[in-house]
Amino acid sequence: MDPLRAQQFLERPFALDIAFDLAATFLFAVTGSLIARKKRYDAVGAIVLAFVTGLGGALLRDALFLREGPPAVITDGRYLGAVLAGAAATFFFSKHLQRLRLVFMLADALALGTYAMVGEQKALAAGLPVLTALLVAVVNAVGGGVLRDVLVREEPLIFKPGEFYALAALAGAVAFLGLARGLHLPPTLAALVGIAVAFAARMLSVRLGWRTGALWDEEGRSGP
Repeated sequence: MDPLRAQQFLERPFALDIAFDLAATFLFAVTGSLIARKKRYDAVGAIVLAFVTGLGGALLRDALFLREGPPAVITDGRYLGAVLAGAAATFFFSKHLQRLRLVFMLADALALGTYAMVGEQKALAAGLPVLTALLVAVVNAVGGGVLRDVLVREEPLIFKPGEFYALAALAGAVAFLGLARGLHLPPTLAALVGIAVAFAARMLSVRLGWRTGALWDEEGRSGP
């Protein structure tokens, strides 16, 4: 890529296809619905949990960081449709899923990476600094899950020592940034690779036992 074209790439806004956003919304709505099924919620509870999980991260992104008018997830009916589709898919097919924990983990890992890419792309397109874009990517990725856990009165996954979660989203966001802004790959291709990196980091941490550790022990002392 010649220097002029590279400079134009860095300066102009770019956008991922809305399919990325809708796919992440759908997948996170599925995870929210699976929790509702586990908790034996009624239809209203299941839909509310699907909505909060599917769109919570995007609402936090748009309300806290971008502030470009009403959030897209409110003004575009396709997002609500993706939430309802995720809830419906869980209702109709969950009885036939023998390993719901695995389904939840796969859907959550895919949505985690996808929302990280969407959040980072929107932040970069809005002209935010790189470090801020990485923060937006992680908030977009984990926000819905945090709100879901709070609503069902469980300790949010990202707060506890354990398998990579926020770190997996961050790894995917860094990969996307390096490929799209560093190597000037097409944003869609860079996003697909970033999603794969986040998904792999999340699943490998579970499979191989990669874990984060507590900063303090039970007596309040820091260090290993």
